[in-house]
Amino acid sequence: MTYEAPVDDIMLALKTAVGLDDLIARGIYDGLDEDTVKAVIEEAGKFGAEVLDPLNWPGDRAGSKLKDGRVETPPGWTDAYRRFADGGWSALPCPEEFGGQGLPGVLSMAAFEIWSASNMSFGLCPLLTQGAIDALHTDGSDELKATYLPKMISGEWTGTMNLTEPQAGSDLGAIRTKAVKQADGTYRIFGTKIFITYGDHEMTDNIVHLVLARLPDAPAGTRGISLFVVPKRLVEADGSLGARNDVVCAGLEHKLGIHASPTCVMKFGEGDGAIGYLVGQENRGLNTMFIMMNAARLAVGIQGVAVAERATQRAVAYARDRRQGRTASSKAGEMGPIIEHADIRRTILTMKALTQAARAICLVTAREIDISHRAGEAGERKAAADKAALLTPIAKAFSTDIGCEVASMGVQIHGGMGFVEETGAAQYYRDARILPIYEGTNGIQAIDLVARKLPLENGAVVKAYIGEITATAAEVKASNRPEFGRMGVRMEEAVAALGEATKFMGRALATNPEAALVGATPYLRLFGLAAGQHYLAKAALAASREGADGAGPVALARFFAENLLVAAPGLAVTVTEGGEAILGFEPQRIGA
Repeated sequence: MTYEAPVDDIMLALKTAVGLDDLIARGIYDGLDEDTVKAVIEEAGKFGAEVLDPLNWPGDRAGSKLKDGRVETPPGWTDAYRRFADGGWSALPCPEEFGGQGLPGVLSMAAFEIWSASNMSFGLCPLLTQGAIDALHTDGSDELKATYLPKMISGEWTGTMNLTEPQAGSDLGAIRTKAVKQADGTYRIFGTKIFITYGDHEMTDNIVHLVLARLPDAPAGTRGISLFVVPKRLVEADGSLGARNDVVCAGLEHKLGIHASPTCVMKFGEGDGAIGYLVGQENRGLNTMFIMMNAARLAVGIQGVAVAERATQRAVAYARDRRQGRTASSKAGEMGPIIEHADIRRTILTMKALTQAARAICLVTAREIDISHRAGEAGERKAAADKAALLTPIAKAFSTDIGCEVASMGVQIHGGMGFVEETGAAQYYRDARILPIYEGTNGIQAIDLVARKLPLENGAVVKAYIGEITATAAEVKASNRPEFGRMGVRMEEAVAALGEATKFMGRALATNPEAALVGATPYLRLFGLAAGQHYLAKAALAASREGADGAGPVALARFFAENLLVAAPGLAVTVTEGGEAILGFEPQRIGA
């Protein structure tokens, strides 16, 4: 079945969770209106459905290949990328001074969901390029910006992020790639990087690698890391392309999924050294790289939403067509469509509710990033930056976890046919599995949430956010609408659970950090469920004010509250009481 962009669901999240109308009215999104936003999303949907979706399955079959030291992407990839760039999609959120369109990040994220849902392997390329653009625009010199940003924003060149190495993994303090300063102010880069998405390809004439490396006299650990631009081909003073740099793709990883996306082993400096240019200050590269990483974390969260949306669409289509067993409405002697079976309805509602909840969390995170850059008052910018920092690990981890879960449910809906590659359901499951690993594993995201984000402003940031959820729960309960069912009660229980778990985390961080870290993952899940219900309930409240009677957003929010949010109190118990059973188990005895 052909992918169809969920324009109405995205617009619902933008209006009720993001508060699009208010942002436009306050001038945060100056020059935009709702019709323009919807038109952009609809056009992105057409590109996804007509250009990217038809390449998804054959691209997975063909994969990218390394031939004679060069990467070849699947048939149709280069033409699709050129159409992507020619359509101006790569310039959507970029600064106008370098040829970008200057549109809000929240709109870019909505479009990026569509590209990733229609073809996740393709969507990874602009994801990394956008992160590289953000890093260069923030900390690059005027010369680097002038040289690289216009071409990257136009889509003529792509970008990568070169962080990890075979011995380092997520511990970037252990990287060994070396940078040696030259008399002309450039650097020679020597080292090997692994897991580099789109590290090489033939879709563009140049690839701009952002590479972490260590100077010979650098301090140990993460304090001694610098960041460099290392282009695949050197750029002459007049902007034309010069000689090939000392950068090669030495191999492609053979992966569980995203086969069409080339994941490269990159070698720098096999000869005289790859020429690189410092971004920002020496030994301060990780600060700049985090700009790129945080942008990528939100984008990967959106990919979790995207694969969940695609898996749900395919599962619903199959469940409507597939006939098996008798249902309450079956005619004598006939089998009914499986979507009429109660358990299938429960599964599909779970898929839809988790997807819409995660979508809202990601778009609200993008909204806060927008406000942190666009608001006129410094206080508002700071508050938005803090809220974005709090929500980013939740957007990344909760959304990618549910991406895997929903894709797995999609296989289950298909039954035995879901285990057969030709139906397409299995590809979403395979593709989704990398997302909880990308850009810092979800365990790292949970630790970041607990250890770094909860203490922001001495806990005032998380307290204010829990206050938002509390207010929504109170509004739901006070509405006393019968179609809301037990939603208000379940929200009150969840907010109480989140508050209890948050207080426990605060005490544990001060007295016994291990007790906090061991509960970080269930705490993040608890937070994600409460946040997701918060935004679904806001959509339900808006629908009820417009006269909706138990359908659409109201039904979905009620389902989430009465079937999924009920896990919140149990997760709080796991956070507050479950750690001792883990910490008391000696590591050497595990598996013995």
